[in-house]
Amino acid sequence: MNVPQAFQYQGSKRALAPLILKFLPVKMRRLVDPFTGSAAMTLACAAHMRAERFWINDLNKPLAELLNLMIHRPEELADAYAELWKGDAEDALEHFYTVREKFNRTQEPKLFLYLLARCIKGAVRYNSEGMFNQSPDKRRLGTRPETMRQNIMAVSMLLRGKTIVTSHDFRDVLEATEDDDVIYMDPPYQGTSGDRDSRYLAGLSFDDFVVALDGLNSRGLRYAISYDGRTGDKAYGETLPGYLGLTHIELEAGRSSQATLLGREEQTIESLYLSPALAAAVGKIPSRLITRRNAVQAELF
Repeated sequence: MNVPQAFQYQGSKRALAPLILKFLPVKMRRLVDPFTGSAAMTLACAAHMRAERFWINDLNKPLAELLNLMIHRPEELADAYAELWKGDAEDALEHFYTVREKFNRTQEPKLFLYLLARCIKGAVRYNSEGMFNQSPDKRRLGTRPETMRQNIMAVSMLLRGKTIVTSHDFRDVLEATEDDDVIYMDPPYQGTSGDRDSRYLAGLSFDDFVVALDGLNSRGLRYAISYDGRTGDKAYGETLPGYLGLTHIELEAGRSSQATLLGREEQTIESLYLSPALAAAVGKIPSRLITRRNAVQAELF
């Protein structure tokens, strides 16, 4: 099934979504996505009709506002993108930097969509002051307006009328979840780029995250987390503590872009953790590695 995605976003779980879905309930009343990014998992659930309603959240306010526009005012967003894209005609690079400077002053989400479509590999970068500072991709001009419009309208059709969008601290979202919600989390994690990760406006305290997970366990909530991983012999991200009782599954994500550039064959392995309540609902889970190319897994629930 073709799942729409209006913009590239580094770290998106779009490629792994079919595998991750195998460890989520077939039918959910509501999926809560506190670190939504490009909303890849929410869109996958919606496209496969796995949940009745959705709550997507991201601390990055322009990103959350962009998703809200995409869902609830798609024509307006598509029109704005088309106008910005046409501005590339005379001097594409100068136009990009002009839009970037205006976005950093105004935080206007319509400008953000253009930057995401034009920047290198959809790789968001911020400086120490929280300003977007990624460069344009000089090899391409981004998604054409007609294609972008189709993608935006497809996202809106999947999520409109059944989705709320917020920009809160993840702890506030988790505290407001209900007993029959299913939570999917893809937070930023340690170990990928030193002390400060330029891909995120704000870091995530490992200790705070663990405390929040412990609170979810005490409520018996069902949740899954994409967190930590390894490439070849190199591990990245701090392992979640054993006392949380999480079930650890490894998913093969293929070769990283860095490995490809260096001509290496190293595979990137990403971790998926299931809460005790979710693992109990899933039942017996194979101890072998699940791969994207050869994922033979019984239907769950």
